[in-house]
Amino acid sequence: MKRIIVTGLAVLLFLVFIYAAPKTYQVTGPVLNIQDDIITVQKSEEKWEILKTADTQVAGRLDVGAKVKIEYRMVATKITVQ
Repeated sequence: MKRIIVTGLAVLLFLVFIYAAPKTYQVTGPVLNIQDDIITVQKSEEKWEILKTADTQVAGRLDVGAKVKIEYRMVATKITVQ
């Protein structure tokens, strides 16, 4: 019985963690420009500028022209109530 309760609590904790984490989005396309902290990617007709931090993991060689898939999260930096 104790094992069932512990397993149930572990599953519940796992579900809370999944739903509490911010949603992840992605953009795929060729790299147009790479700066120190910004990567510009072409998506259809739009150019997307994505911030790259020291914590950003890069798998492979990041060069202009390379096709990439960037996973990102939307984060509020300032909120003004009017």
